Amino acid sequence: MEVTDSQNPLLGETTCGSLLQKLQEIWDEVGESDEERDKMLLLIEQECLDVYKRKVEQAVKSRTQLLQALSDAKLELSTLVSALGDKSFVGIPEKPPGTIKEQLRAIAPALEQLWKQKEERVKEFSDVQSQIQKICGEITGNAGEQTGAPAVDESDLSLKKLDEYQLKLQELQKEKSDRLHKVLEFVSSVHDLCAVLRMDFFSTVTEVHPSLDDSTGVQSKSISNDTLLRLAKTVSALNEDKKQRLHKLQELVTQLIDLWNLMDTPEEERRLFDHVTCNISSSVDEVTVPGALALDLIEQAEVEVERLDQLKSSRMKELAFKRQVELEEIFARAHIEIDPEAAREKIMAVIDSGNVEPAELLADMDNQIAKAKEEALTRKEILDRVEKWMSACEEESWLEDYNRDENRYNASRGAHLNLKRAEKVRILVNKIPGMVDTLVAKTRAWEEDHGISFTYDSVPLLAMLDEYAMLRQEREEEKRRLRDQKKFGELQNTEQEAIFSSRPSPARPSGTKKVVGPRANGGANGTHSRRLSLNANQNGSRSAAKDGKRDSMRLAAPVNYVAISKEDPASHVSGTDPVPPSP
Repeated sequence: MEVTDSQNPLLGETTCGSLLQKLQEIWDEVGESDEERDKMLLLIEQECLDVYKRKVEQAVKSRTQLLQALSDAKLELSTLVSALGDKSFVGIPEKPPGTIKEQLRAIAPALEQLWKQKEERVKEFSDVQSQIQKICGEITGNAGEQTGAPAVDESDLSLKKLDEYQLKLQELQKEKSDRLHKVLEFVSSVHDLCAVLRMDFFSTVTEVHPSLDDSTGVQSKSISNDTLLRLAKTVSALNEDKKQRLHKLQELVTQLIDLWNLMDTPEEERRLFDHVTCNISSSVDEVTVPGALALDLIEQAEVEVERLDQLKSSRMKELAFKRQVELEEIFARAHIEIDPEAAREKIMAVIDSGNVEPAELLADMDNQIAKAKEEALTRKEILDRVEKWMSACEEESWLEDYNRDENRYNASRGAHLNLKRAEKVRILVNKIPGMVDTLVAKTRAWEEDHGISFTYDSVPLLAMLDEYAMLRQEREEEKRRLRDQKKFGELQNTEQEAIFSSRPSPARPSGTKKVVGPRANGGANGTHSRRLSLNANQNGSRSAAKDGKRDSMRLAAPVNYVAISKEDPASHVSGTDPVPPSP
C-alpha cells in the first residue's frame, strides 16, 4: 500500500501515513516478510472499510429521521395555522431552501412561535369560558354544583370565535356588575362599622347571607334582591349605633380633659388614654380606627372620669404645693429671696376656706410661675456673668495658695500640670477687672430699666462689686508695699557690701532671702491681722443671706488677697508678677 499521509509538522499530530511509515520501520527492523506485511495491510484496509460502512449507515438513518421530522414539522405548522385562523402568518417560509437541517432550522422559529400563540389562545378561551360558566351558575343559583374547567375546542381557536365568547361574557357581566358592586359596598360598610364598634363582623354579615363572609370569594357572594335589602337595613342600624356611641364618648372625654387640666395630670398618664381622646372633635364619618367606639373603651372612660372626680378634692393641696415648689425653684435659680412658709400658709388657708374654685387657684399660680420665669429670664445674663466672676475668684484663690507653696517648682508628680494651670489662671485673673466693670455696667442698666435694685440672695450686687473692687485695690497696694520693702532691703545689703568691700558668693544666693524674709514677714503679719478683722465684720453683716455657700464663695477672694503678706516677699508671686528667675 502506497503511503500518502505523513506527519503534519504544523499541527504536531500523528497521521495515518506517519503511523504506516512507523510500522514499516518496525517491520524492517524486525525482518518481517513481505507476505506477512501484505496480510497485515489487507487487514487494516478491511477494518477501515467496515468503519466507513458503519458511518454511511448511520448517516442514512439520520437523514431518514431528519426527513420525517421535517415532514412532521410542516404538517404541524399547517395544523396550527388552520386552528389559529391566521393564514398570513409572517414567520412561515414559503419554500425553505438549503439542506434538510437548514429547512428544519428555518421552520423551527415559526413553529415555536405558533405553539406559544396556541397556548396563549387556549388559555384565553379557557378563561373566557370559565367566567361565562361561573356567571351563569351564579345567575341560575347553582354555582356550587359546577366543578372543573370547561373543555376548549382546539380545532377552532380563531379570533373570530374568541370574540363571540367575549361578547357573550360582556353581556353576562353587565347583568351582574351592578348587583355585585352594591353587595360589595354594603359588605365593606358592615366590615368597617363592625371594626369601629368592635362587633363580630362574621356573625353580623352571615345573618344576612352565609356567602357574604370575607373568607368566600368576591364572585361567590349572593346578589339577590333579598340579600341587597337586608344588607341596607344592617348598615343603617350600625350607623345609628355608631353615632350614639361617639356622642357619649365625646362627652366623657370632655370631662376627662377638664379633670386632667385641673389636677395637672402628667403627660405619661394622659398618653394612656390617647386612644380615647383622639376622637374628641371628630365627626361620625371621620372615626374609622378599629375599636375606637368599643363598649369596653366607653366603659373605661366612664370609670376614669368617676375615679378622677373622687380624687379631685384630695389632690388640690398636692397640686397647689407642687406649683409652689416650682415657683420656689425658679426664684432660687434666679437668686431671688422669698418667704416660702408664708406662701404655703396662704395656700392652705385659701383651700380650707373653700371660697375659691380649684381651677381658679391653679390658674393664678400658673400666672405667678409665668411671671417668675419672665423675671428670671431678664436676670439670666447678669447671673451668668456673676457665676463666671465667682469662678474666676476661686481660681485666683487657688493661684494664691499655689504661689505660697515653696515646693511648687520641684520635679514632683503633677507639678507640670499645676504649672500649666497656674499659667492659665494668671491669664484669667488679668481679665477679672474687665469682668467686674462689665458686670457693673450691666447691673446698672438693668436697675435703670426695672427701677429696682438688683439683689443677689437679698444682697445688692453693686455693693458686692464695690466691696470687691475696694479689697482688690487694697491688695494691690499691699503688693506694692512689699515690693518696695524688698527693694529697700536689697539696697541696704548692697550698701553693707560696699562698706566692707565684700560681695556675696554666687554659691550662696539664698543668704539674702534669709535676711530679708523675717523682716518682711514681721511687717506683713501686722497688716494681715488688721485685714482679717475687717473681713470678719463684713462677713457678720452678711450672715442674713440664705445661701451660706455663695457668701463664703463671694468673700473667699478678699480674704486670700491679704493673706499673701504672711509669706516671705522673696517667695511671693502674684497673679500678674513674673516668676523670679533662679540664680
